[in-house]
Amino acid sequence: MLTRLFKSFGKERNANTSAPTAKQNTVVTDKPKSETSKAVPKQTGNKAKPRRPRTPRPKKPMTLPPWDSSALDVPLEEGKTRFYDLNLDTTLLHGIFDLGFQYCSPIQAQILPETLQGKDAIGKAQTGTGKTAAFLITIIDDLLKNPIKEQRYLAEPRALIIAPTRELVTQIAEDAKGLCKHTGLHVVTLIGGTDYERQLKQLDLGYVDIVVATPGRLLDFHNRKHIHLDQVESLVLDEADRMLDMGFIPQVRRIVRATPNTDYRQTLLFSATFTAEILEMSYQWTYEPVKVEIEPDNVASDSVEQKVYMVSNEEKLPVLLKILQHPETKLAIIFTNRRDQAQKLYDRIVKNNISAGILTGEIPQKKRTSTLEKFKNGEYKAMIATDVAGRGIHVEGISHVINYNLPDNPDDYIHRIGRTGRAGATGISISLACEFESFQLPAIEELLGKKLRCELPPEEFTT
Repeated sequence: MLTRLFKSFGKERNANTSAPTAKQNTVVTDKPKSETSKAVPKQTGNKAKPRRPRTPRPKKPMTLPPWDSSALDVPLEEGKTRFYDLNLDTTLLHGIFDLGFQYCSPIQAQILPETLQGKDAIGKAQTGTGKTAAFLITIIDDLLKNPIKEQRYLAEPRALIIAPTRELVTQIAEDAKGLCKHTGLHVVTLIGGTDYERQLKQLDLGYVDIVVATPGRLLDFHNRKHIHLDQVESLVLDEADRMLDMGFIPQVRRIVRATPNTDYRQTLLFSATFTAEILEMSYQWTYEPVKVEIEPDNVASDSVEQKVYMVSNEEKLPVLLKILQHPETKLAIIFTNRRDQAQKLYDRIVKNNISAGILTGEIPQKKRTSTLEKFKNGEYKAMIATDVAGRGIHVEGISHVINYNLPDNPDDYIHRIGRTGRAGATGISISLACEFESFQLPAIEELLGKKLRCELPPEEFTT
């Protein structure tokens, strides 16, 4: 077992050396009433009653009845790892049980025995592998088993998770809150496109345990000194390759520099690909990391039926409309490569009386949230999305993923088809390969490790 210095550092900190906290509000007390004073009649009308400032109070730990962890003492199965055998905190096991999990996914089985000992890790894993739960379980178990007994300050998170898109941050935070259901840990989400003051109030509700954020909004809070990162014990960088593609790495570097050194924090980095640049960054930001790789052919190929229809560019839209109108198509995500392609396709689909939404990078957060909610509720049958926006879509019951444009990057193909065939369900992926895009198929097949069957669309989609 590797003993990490940051474990003792986080528990023996002196409150007097902690980072400065935000100014505390001053409590104003009412003047004592005179014994001879008369009662003041209640005022009526629209005049607002003045508010009394108060000092924010930390959230009290939850008190829960005992829970028997033997509920997760499920039968042993060859080749599978039980959560019950990982010596996790009982309240965390309770959250895992409530979410319906019993056995670890392959990446969880490989990485958790290492990271639960405090080791750093870099993981190559696509979406749908269970990597989110892997790093969340690591963080939550550490926070519960190593509570801070000394004085704490507001806006000083113990764990920080950075992800490239708002949707992905929101999904990670939802997963974290589910796992933390019985722990009393405080999870805060910081994303752009939403009210700054409302997020600031979340930081002031009590001691912050876990912050999940996009790089830009997190730096905004840090630059205004509304959050302090020098007490971070666990740092997670999720989808590092996507942050690199989106130009976030300079911001991420500033964030990493604001946290304690690698000797005093645990760092977990996940990426769908291990390019030379990603590997260089990972070794700069981690300390003797373990390396775990889950190949794409273990991700979605078994649960997703992949089809490639050879069509001309002019045939794409008519075939797509037929697919969307087919009774077997319940919920469909349609991917394009660019925002203008998505907008043009959305306009055409709506004109054909098909309920649809659109998710691209420039759509305001409030609109994105409501659009995704309508898709989840079934108000929209189809969702047109670009790759950046599509990374954060986690919706149960998606029957079809349709590649209206084949992706320029083969890795994006894996992420796209991972939107369906999740949690044991099956799904269908249909790629419309025209004369301008079919040359991208060999790179996708090489990544998948198998040939894709290319065929003409069935008659039901052409007549």
